[in-house]
Amino acid sequence: MRERSRQPTQWDKYLLGSVLFLSMLIGGGTASGLYTETLIEIAAVICAAAILSRPSEQAIPRAVLWLLALVVAVFCFQVVPLPATLLEGVRPAVLLADPWLDGESRLRFVSVGVGRTIECMLYFVAAAAFFLAVLRLRAEQVHGLLPFFFMGVICNGLAAAIQYSLSDTVAIEGLLPFTINAGLFANQNHFSALLFVSIPFVVYYGLFRGHLLSGALGLVTLLLLLLAAGSRAGILIGLAITAISVVFLSARSRVGGYVILAVFIGLSIYTIGAWAKIDAKLVDPAFGRAEFARTTIEGIEQNWTIGVGFGAFQKVYQIHEKGSMIFKSYVNHAHNDYLELALEGGLPVILLMVAYAVLLSASSARIRGEPLQKAAFLSLAFLLVHSLVDYPLRTAALAMTFACLNGIVFHRGFADRLNQRDELGKASRRDEDNLLVPARASALPGSAEAGGAGRPVSNPADAFVACRD
Repeated sequence: MRERSRQPTQWDKYLLGSVLFLSMLIGGGTASGLYTETLIEIAAVICAAAILSRPSEQAIPRAVLWLLALVVAVFCFQVVPLPATLLEGVRPAVLLADPWLDGESRLRFVSVGVGRTIECMLYFVAAAAFFLAVLRLRAEQVHGLLPFFFMGVICNGLAAAIQYSLSDTVAIEGLLPFTINAGLFANQNHFSALLFVSIPFVVYYGLFRGHLLSGALGLVTLLLLLLAAGSRAGILIGLAITAISVVFLSARSRVGGYVILAVFIGLSIYTIGAWAKIDAKLVDPAFGRAEFARTTIEGIEQNWTIGVGFGAFQKVYQIHEKGSMIFKSYVNHAHNDYLELALEGGLPVILLMVAYAVLLSASSARIRGEPLQKAAFLSLAFLLVHSLVDYPLRTAALAMTFACLNGIVFHRGFADRLNQRDELGKASRRDEDNLLVPARASALPGSAEAGGAGRPVSNPADAFVACRD
């Protein structure tokens, strides 16, 4: 019989990589109730369950587990019936929906849209399961997720190039359950987010994987696609993340100085086109993000203790909206994920966001020795910055990308591998400093010259002396 191979299996990375690639192909919609989003959630949960059910040497940080558990607890709290009297002092009367029929139940939910809250909870659970599965992979398997990510970016880039080259009207209907407006996304801003998130990985691929030419071509292509997409935030963030990525990652590269010079010359030219693109549009019209933020903050002030329920933003926003701001188009999101989460989750979610920021900041201190983690941290940081002016994480494609980025940043396998290399390096240096060489026979104890008249050596170790450089 042939012996079973002892080589570790690689199917874990193929499972998670396939889910990541699938989400980037069909997960670009922003509407609720999309069947494509449901397919991604099912695939993520099944693949993650298969990986998490197997034993692994990679430990999951306990603080991360506690944070995820607390988020799930907040979801459950919002969909559990509570006595209406508990909610009377913490939210406006218009949201209490007091009973007007005799005998109607006095139980109320924290969420004013229970169905949407449950939908959001399933969305979060799928992303969290994917994140935990990435943490259980070996470090080399995490590297293996990059090709799947690049394939997703390339497919979106090709789709966008075809759209922009055919005509001015780039909307595609009927292919997916949402209208495709940029790449494979319904929203050009979210397509731009995918592009600038991939920039640090392209820089990493060129500087540390020995593919400098292909990395440079990929970087130029991404910047041109950002200009074509026309997202103001995407252009500015793409410009910033390119400069920071080159400086931040090239510090440990041999060609760092030349790369920095070439990139900054290119960015200077790119800035001219970017400024012309931004200057051609109004930065913020009267019916824009500033008004969205003002109305959302007003809602937070009246519901800051327990929130109104995840997914209920649209319903509550209309209560606080000014009459002069009611048009045919309605506001479906705050275009600021932090304000929207604060309105939906209240004080508990605000504290959880602060806790996540603390954990992320603490993790940045231990990733300095691994370029892949540094690239993931940059992508994650700028995706969080983009969430200040948009809602990128509301699309499944970017939500799974966000989960993957967190998995890379919080992965402990890179630090363990770096510590092992350091220990091996110290051990080899000690071996070089403590070389054992045989002494001359005349100097051995018991020899004639030593006056021992040929006495046998009592301890063989005495036949060696330590020689230091």
